[in-house]
Amino acid sequence: MSDAIVYLNGEFLPLDEAKIPVLDRGFIFGDGVYEVIPVFHGKAFRLEHHLQRLETNINAIKINNPQSKTGWASIINEVISRNNPTDQSVYLQVTRGIAKRDHKFPHDIEPTVFVMSNPLTEVPESELENGVTAITLDDIRWQYCNIKSIALLPNILLRQQAVEQNASEAILIKDGKVTEGAASNIFTVKDSIIYTPSKADCLLPGITRDLVLELASLHGMPCKEITISLNELQDADEIWLTSSTKEILPITSLDNKKVGSGKPGETWKTMYHHYQDYKSGLSS
Repeated sequence: MSDAIVYLNGEFLPLDEAKIPVLDRGFIFGDGVYEVIPVFHGKAFRLEHHLQRLETNINAIKINNPQSKTGWASIINEVISRNNPTDQSVYLQVTRGIAKRDHKFPHDIEPTVFVMSNPLTEVPESELENGVTAITLDDIRWQYCNIKSIALLPNILLRQQAVEQNASEAILIKDGKVTEGAASNIFTVKDSIIYTPSKADCLLPGITRDLVLELASLHGMPCKEITISLNELQDADEIWLTSSTKEILPITSLDNKKVGSGKPGETWKTMYHHYQDYKSGLSS
């Protein structure tokens, strides 16, 4: 990573040289938002959708947006071109900026903008063939999980509990209902019908989640956005997690019990095929 080129507040520079003052509100308060954008064959995947969500989140926490969508796209594409041209994962973060430590919003400060690229790690073939494990945990996070906030300590603690139980993800339960994973959206399948929790303040509107819904509609796969109870989750024939970097992964063990047959299901295989075809179509 030492030779990686990043963007910080108007400059492109080596990662090792990128520094921010300690009074940046992102460092002091976690006062900021972020995006993670996969890159395939040098092209940012679903960039327009990511930039729309970024704008929504910047507005939600009342930061003055420092760039237009065209400006953001230019910065992101320049970071992509200055780094290894293989598949990448672009991380973009905007904080409120640098000010004396005070909970109230400061006036007349410039947001801090940081963009970097990392190699995109392929999902291991073993996870596609066998699926991954998950556990259920109480959703301890704040009320506005629809905002992609950089203040991720609750998610970190939840994911760590999963790691300590040899699980890949924690599926979060609030008032007996499924919200999402610690770092993913959740789908279930029952009798060949795909289900996912409806968008609400308690979960992040995932870009991959929305693409799965689009592909389901395009290919005539029944799919419903509904409330999913813990009992319905436990009784599902299939469970999937989705995210920009993991794409669509089958969960084949939940709380140490098999999901369905204990192997990736046929509906997941069909959706995974459609997803890969969609990606290939964009790069051709």
